[in-house]
Formats: sequence, C-alpha cells, structure tokens
Amino acid sequence: MHEPLIGITTYLEPAARWGVWELPAAVLPSAYPQLVQRSGGLAALLPPDEAERAASVVARLDGLVIAGGADIDPELYGAERDFRTGPPAHERDTWEVALLRAAMAAGVPVLGICRGMQLLNVALGGTLTQHLDGHTGPFGKAGVLGEHPVVPVPGTRYASLVPEETSVPTYHHQAVERLAPGLVVSAHAADGTVEAVELPGGTPWVMGVQWHPEMGDDLRVMRALVDAARTAAATRAAAKSPVTAPA
Repeated sequence: MHEPLIGITTYLEPAARWGVWELPAAVLPSAYPQLVQRSGGLAALLPPDEAERAASVVARLDGLVIAGGADIDPELYGAERDFRTGPPAHERDTWEVALLRAAMAAGVPVLGICRGMQLLNVALGGTLTQHLDGHTGPFGKAGVLGEHPVVPVPGTRYASLVPEETSVPTYHHQAVERLAPGLVVSAHAADGTVEAVELPGGTPWVMGVQWHPEMGDDLRVMRALVDAARTAAATRAAAKSPVTAPA
C-alpha cells in the first residue's frame, strides 16, 4: 500500500542545543513526525525557505501539515500588535502561507495544527483574537499542556471523523476571531472558542485543529489526512498516466 509523503513545517530558531553544540537550527518536536508515521504516512520536515520554491516543494508531497509555533504577525490580518502577542516569525509566516496556497492550488490535502489552523484562517482572509485565557496549561506552569473538551459540529467532516465530545491536549493563547470566507467551524470549546475549521466539500481536503493531536493518542484526524493524501496522490498519478488506445 502506498505510504503518502507528508511534509511538516518546522521552527527556525537562532540557537538550539544538543550534545556539545549550540547552533541556529530548524527544529520540530519529534511527536509531529511520529504522529504521521503512526498514522500510515512518511514524514518529511520542511524548514523555512524562499516563498518562490513552495510550489515545487508541494509538487513532491502527498500531504502537508502546518505545525504549531510562534504567534502570527498581526500585520498579516491588518491588526495592531497586542502587547501580549509574541515576537514575529516572519520567515515562517511567509513560507507557510506560500506552502498553504500552493497546496490548495494543487489539491494537496492540508492539516493545520494550532498555529497552523490560525495561519489557515489568516491566509484565507480571517482574523485572530490576540489573547485569551484558559487555553494554555496549568496556571504558572509554562511549557506544560492543558486539556479541555471540544464538541464537534454535526454535519462537518470533523464530526464524521470524531462524532463524540473529546478531551484534547491544548496550549495556545490566540484563536480565530473572524472566520475566513469559505471556511466552516467544525468544533468548539465549552467557552465558544473555535477549535476546528475546514473547507467544506471533498476537494481540496483542508482542515485545521486548534489543539495538539501529536501530544495525544487519538489518530483519527491524522489518519484522515494520510488517507486523503493517498487518494489525492493516486488521482494525480492516474491523470498523468498515458491513455493507451485499444488495438
């Protein structure tokens, strides 16, 4: 069975330490590629690059994951910076928007995780709430994930994958404010925060989740991306195959 190649975006940090080294690095928590692998895909890391290369990168992929990370620059959605918004990651913003648009144009399935869901909303014309409380980890414990329930919206793709209320690992302080045109909300938190979004219809397969599935045991969303990537890859391959006329 074909194992789809799933690209995952990475952080770009000015300094990271391992062994005796402390150097600039493109890094990503290993839970991301492990989630792809556990769900039946092959994982490839995509560090920030020139936006002009996005289409050629996407052409080599079967699926795309926009990973979590730094706050998105408010300039991208026409807002003034809140003092609680973190420092910008311009390289990631530019690269990931280009990847996202290239993937959607090519019909390559996309899953946005946390920041990735927010970027999806911004890239398609939505805005973000720059700060909200209660969605990070335990009070006073930075870097520790929290947990809260999310409720699916009936009739959405997400609800078809996860029909029941589930408790999810979460760590974010920003969220969707104005939903982008074309997207639909497919899950909420108890306080009304948008927890999942998607493009309705079959093609392209595009979904975003505000939580961190890579930090849990539920594979359903990632398996759905991998399955969609496998199907999309087969469709593209069939379209490229020459048609042999009957003898």
